[in-house]
Amino acid sequence: MNFESLPVLKVEGLTVYRGTYQAVRDVSFELLPGTDTAVIGPNGSGKSTLVQAILDLMPYTAGKVEIFGRPVKQLGRRQRQIGYIPQHFIFDRSFPISVAELVGLGWENKTQKSKGDPPLKKGGRKKGFSFFPFYLWWQNPEKEEAIAQALHRVNAYHLRKQAIGTLSGGELKRVLLAYCLVSPRRLLVLDEAFAGLDVSGEADFYTLLNELKNEQRWTVLQISHDLDMVNRHCDRVLCLNQTLVCSGSPDTILSPENLLATYGPAFSRYQHRH
Repeated sequence: MNFESLPVLKVEGLTVYRGTYQAVRDVSFELLPGTDTAVIGPNGSGKSTLVQAILDLMPYTAGKVEIFGRPVKQLGRRQRQIGYIPQHFIFDRSFPISVAELVGLGWENKTQKSKGDPPLKKGGRKKGFSFFPFYLWWQNPEKEEAIAQALHRVNAYHLRKQAIGTLSGGELKRVLLAYCLVSPRRLLVLDEAFAGLDVSGEADFYTLLNELKNEQRWTVLQISHDLDMVNRHCDRVLCLNQTLVCSGSPDTILSPENLLATYGPAFSRYQHRH
């Protein structure tokens, strides 16, 4: 069996309610390995709800979600192969954690439960592992090298000792990308990860994401409002307005007729000028 040809993500008949409101209705699609797929649609069309249901962050009432050929609830350690960057990374800006420590939380010890893994204290945390910098930071050369390489790759190594609460929006997005990069991932999900960036920052982030996708052979599912960037960088587009209106390659899907059917008559195409 050629696993390279099997879908990384398979969604069948997904229906999701938020309270009594049907936010997503009977949505089906697949993501093939190494592809970059954008979900577009008006505000309130169910894009974030769809992503959250796929990632098992909220329940769905009907349908099926499989990632890496398994039901999403049965992924086990394979869940570590998914990277997720939300639209808003909400945290207490006084929280005392450095950039390097945050990125290190995304690292997976491939020899876990071996003699190199620190013991667990009864009723406590894993020894040497903490969100707080004033606890013992477990020194592991492999981990430190992975953190350094990930931060170098996203041009954020100079921020490694900086508290995350002091980062700008663009810096934080690059650090979150390093978090996804520090251990091998197969699927990267971005929920409007470019929100809050200026035109130049968004273009730079898209370029970096595209480079990393090709280097790491990531499969990408992203929500975006920037149709010009979608047209330039994505392989496939899903037009969503509660249900899947249409899907296909950007050159065929991003037509005035399809955009009108997706967004309605009040839609005005948002364009950047670079």
